[in-house]
Amino acid sequence: MTSGFKAGQCVEGKVGTYVLSKQLHKDIWTATYKALPIDRLPSPLTLNRMVIKSAPKYRLDNERNVLKHFHARQGIRQLLDETQDPPSLVLKHLDDNLLNASNWKRLEKPEIKFIAKRILEALQAFHEVNYVHTDVKPDNILVNYGSGLHRFREVELGDCGDACFVNSKDHLKLGEIGHMIGAHMFRSPEAMLNLRWGTATDIWSFGTTLISLIWGSGWHIFKPDPKDAEPDDEAYPNHVLVKQIAFFGPFPLSYFDFLPKEDERWESIGDATQYIIDHQKWKPFAKAEDKELAEEDRTFIGKIMKLDPRDRPTAKELLQDPWLRDIQ
Repeated sequence: MTSGFKAGQCVEGKVGTYVLSKQLHKDIWTATYKALPIDRLPSPLTLNRMVIKSAPKYRLDNERNVLKHFHARQGIRQLLDETQDPPSLVLKHLDDNLLNASNWKRLEKPEIKFIAKRILEALQAFHEVNYVHTDVKPDNILVNYGSGLHRFREVELGDCGDACFVNSKDHLKLGEIGHMIGAHMFRSPEAMLNLRWGTATDIWSFGTTLISLIWGSGWHIFKPDPKDAEPDDEAYPNHVLVKQIAFFGPFPLSYFDFLPKEDERWESIGDATQYIIDHQKWKPFAKAEDKELAEEDRTFIGKIMKLDPRDRPTAKELLQDPWLRDIQ
């Protein structure tokens, strides 16, 4: 499906009329108001900008429903309006995403903690009503820049097109065969193996994102060496799994609870472990001594990056962690 959007095009929403101005990505544009009912005029503090997003119908329907459910919840990008011709969502505009922001200028530790708290607050809102975002990563975390000493004044979690509800009677959700959630480098081990996953998969992705923000400059801990595999290679996910095990493994025996001994996925885990032994490229994250990583950072991240999802703390528990003390 293509939206047929073009610069200068007017699209009619339920609330107002919008003029497309600049293409950000395929089927994602910035826009401005053309017409808005007098009683809905924005306040002087509201910029006359928004984002128009088109997508396949099932994703639009899902994101619309999710955002309506989380209307006005802090830390979650808000739905402003929707259009019918072509079908699209009108979303709050923010200045940038964290992938761009951290690549442009490395984040300071107080900035990282401020961001971490806001994203955990958003994830707590999702998880307390059994929703899973499924795609937490730096480019899905949106920011508005601040002034003076504060680089960011707003941080919000966006792209809820793949967010899903998990039956509260199930501790974890069964991943669909052939369907993988999230981006390879930020995907949890249980999702990588197409096992049962739930809210804890977001916590792993949050931890992976946090590591990326600490180092900055486009470095991602689970990104395979291009010499080993490119993103389009069939073996790429296996090389991500290799690095997950190398830094935070080995897989605990508790995995036998949901991965029987005779399951062929143990072969993938075994092959990945053997690759680590043969190549001896990495040392465990717990022994990392890079200048970017303070002891308190390593301790906080170590609590999150557990291969067994049942061992990971919840967003609510992480918000109470000493690492976030004194962050407003």
